[in-house]
Amino acid sequence: MRIGELSRRTDVAVYLLRYYEEQGLLHPQRGAGGYREYVEEDVAIVRRIRSLLAAGLGTSTISTVLPCLRDTGDRLVPTCSDLLADLHQERDRIAQVISDLQASMNALDDVIAAAPADVTRRALASLDM
Repeated sequence: MRIGELSRRTDVAVYLLRYYEEQGLLHPQRGAGGYREYVEEDVAIVRRIRSLLAAGLGTSTISTVLPCLRDTGDRLVPTCSDLLADLHQERDRIAQVISDLQASMNALDDVIAAAPADVTRRALASLDM
């Protein structure tokens, strides 16, 4: 199948499929005229990539873990013993980002709470427009 069909079947834009190829996540064959040719397994690979991106992993990490994951239909299962340590590291990184964002939100809440009543009223009135 060509890239347009892969895009339709996975609901992923063509430019993203090309990006996944640039990142080494997809490896299409080249047909006559240089067109990318994808196989059925590429549909599953794109779905795994999308799941991992949604989980907060970057493409460089995905390129490392993708070969060590099996799709059972309802979840991705690690198949390489050393993969779990990498996944725990990524989880810890994401937890730290969440913690940092929570601290930023709390600091912003403090600034908002310190606003004088008249400023708060004007701000709320402008939101009702």
